[in-house]
Amino acid sequence: MKWLIKGVIVLLVTCLVLTVVGCGEKESVSPTPTPVPTATPKPEIKIGVIGPMSYIQGKHHLYGAEMARDEINAAGGVTVGNQSYNIKLVSIDSNEITSPSDAVAAMEKLITIENVDFVVGGFRSESVLAMQEKAMEYKTIFMGCGASEIQLCQRVAQDYNKYKYWFRVSPVNGTYLATISFMLTGMVAKTIGNLTYPEKPKIAILAENLQWADPLVAKAQQYFAAPPPNGLGMTVVGTWRPSQVATDVKTELNDIEAKGANIIYTVVSGPLGVAYTSQWGELQIPAASVGINVEAQKGNFLTITGGYGAYETTLNTFARVAITEKTIAFWDNFVSKFGEIPIYTSGTYDAIIMLKDAIVKAGTLNSDAVVTALESTNYISPAGKYVFMGNTTATPHDVAWGPGNVTGVGVQWQNGELKCVWPYAGGALGPLQYAGTVNYIIPPWVKAKLKP
Repeated sequence: MKWLIKGVIVLLVTCLVLTVVGCGEKESVSPTPTPVPTATPKPEIKIGVIGPMSYIQGKHHLYGAEMARDEINAAGGVTVGNQSYNIKLVSIDSNEITSPSDAVAAMEKLITIENVDFVVGGFRSESVLAMQEKAMEYKTIFMGCGASEIQLCQRVAQDYNKYKYWFRVSPVNGTYLATISFMLTGMVAKTIGNLTYPEKPKIAILAENLQWADPLVAKAQQYFAAPPPNGLGMTVVGTWRPSQVATDVKTELNDIEAKGANIIYTVVSGPLGVAYTSQWGELQIPAASVGINVEAQKGNFLTITGGYGAYETTLNTFARVAITEKTIAFWDNFVSKFGEIPIYTSGTYDAIIMLKDAIVKAGTLNSDAVVTALESTNYISPAGKYVFMGNTTATPHDVAWGPGNVTGVGVQWQNGELKCVWPYAGGALGPLQYAGTVNYIIPPWVKAKLKP
């Protein structure tokens, strides 16, 4: 009996020990950590970027916008009252080069489905006119960065309450584009004229068959023929208007050569610019090419023209010269980030910076208040000083042009690089010349033909 009692006692003691040990083990388990509160996501300002994304014009809309977004967000975002916001971009392909109706649908999607607060971009004037109507319908601020059609800002004067949400950033309007491109052509004409003297230089006009080019062509026909000081006093041998997507303009170029032109004035914003310049160089048409050729602003222009684009000269918004203290840094940062040099549609960078400044100044995202703040813009950008024209002018909300504001530049492909050749000291803008500007070069095959 004793042995049984003793065995029971031992068993009970063993169980007690195991229980204590078990309890000890449980106590040694780390307690469940207290959840760490997650940070509240920073609110966002949504900016729509609209453009022909299959083309360089649309791609640079997006590139410029991305640079501005990254810069703003890295600096802490946009402060509206006591709240800080990040910029969020929503890009959309407008397909506007071929379809204005697609462009309008893209604009409506940005506003009604993507619920963007503001929109930047737009390229083809015919499409931007239609996109503008849709944006105004929803009272959405639309900062244009590609279309030069003057009617876009004339509408603001005609019906301010409806169209006040539109601002043009880049390029300057068609009237100013004509003025600048005529000044650039005048520089070339003066150089050519020294070799044709005493004969007047002969000039041909080649422009894509689109609405935005119509007023430039009409003005060019008059200005080139008019004697100084109201014109350049040249002989206009004719005007050619191929399609914007033409891939073969040899017939036009041979006709221009047969007419004895010494200069070809171009008004080209789309793919035609590649075909034209490639064949101009390949055929060695004995006429200097100058004017507006957006494709020639591209960093790979010499590659896509097979090298025949050398010496092409075009109006531009940017060049790697000291337009302002910000220009060269912007240019270099753009090249470093995207491997391309910026064309004028990357003015979305300036649009978003100005929009951010206006939102901060207004202290609200309310469109009417932001419009008022934008109207007082005075901003030094890589392209020049931005000031918008006032409501008593013929084109309110247009970017002001001229020395001290945005002037534009003339560039030429020389020795494999895009060089600034205009404005130059002593030219049409007087002493204005940006540090880094070089002299214009007559294409060698043209110069050889002109030699007395």
